[in-house]
Amino acid sequence: MIELNTIQNFLMDATFYLLVGSATSSWINLFFLQSSIWSFIAKVSTFSSSFLLILLLLVRWQAGKYFPLSNLYESILFLCVILLIAQQLAELKLSTRLIKCLNLPLVLCLYWFGNSGLPPEMKAITGLAPSLQSNWLMMHVSVMMLSYATLILGSLLSLLFLILDFYSSKQKKTAAFSSSGTALQKNEVLTNNFIQFSLLEIIDIWSYRLIGLGFPFLTLGIISGAVWANEAWGAYWSWDPKESWALITWLVFAIYLHTRLIKGWNGKKTAAIGSLGFVIIWICYLGVNFLGKGLHSYGWIS
Repeated sequence: MIELNTIQNFLMDATFYLLVGSATSSWINLFFLQSSIWSFIAKVSTFSSSFLLILLLLVRWQAGKYFPLSNLYESILFLCVILLIAQQLAELKLSTRLIKCLNLPLVLCLYWFGNSGLPPEMKAITGLAPSLQSNWLMMHVSVMMLSYATLILGSLLSLLFLILDFYSSKQKKTAAFSSSGTALQKNEVLTNNFIQFSLLEIIDIWSYRLIGLGFPFLTLGIISGAVWANEAWGAYWSWDPKESWALITWLVFAIYLHTRLIKGWNGKKTAAIGSLGFVIIWICYLGVNFLGKGLHSYGWIS
């Protein structure tokens, strides 16, 4: 057990420092030194932290003899892995450094909270509670974590869209009120506006694609959770706080997809709904853990 704790502590510390390094180097690369070296450091440290997190989960799986998603701490580790992998896949399609600059600090804070904010007993490898001794554990929780990760990244892009759109609108107003300037300067303004518009359009599309991918996962996760609840507690739905907020999360993203597919909305309107979803999904995942107790007692702090 001492050897196991030593391995876990090493992996936890190494992952934390790698996440700090990847977040720091990505911000340096964006705002201060736009060099390929800093970009390479960010990529390597991000990949390495993903690998160590997977290794940490495998160590806990081997030690506990169960799929490591039985408590809030293990779900945080799993969510961090999925967010990092999703970010790296998104970067292959989106040639912008903005995604990692937003996602890496988010993952770092989440990982820090899991390791420093949770009590030691919640991080310990213990036997499964009777309600968790089911084949539905891997199915339900892993699918919910996949949905959370893709929806968080998609809604994060919606938030990024609103920020960049606000910045772009401010620049346009400044350019419109400026009566002086050479033809070359005006051409530069037009070029910058075109680049920003193209970037906004790409971000909007990929936000929609990620949310469109995460929504079926969320639907499947809620259905599998209802089946598991009936098996464990004798009822498909009990209006537990976790269940209620999962339903609210589902409704928010259903409205997002409805407005895009049926109403034909895009841009700022749908980005505002997606940004609301970013807040709602964090309330569903972490917020309700601080409000009181429910049937999902294994995931509560108090």
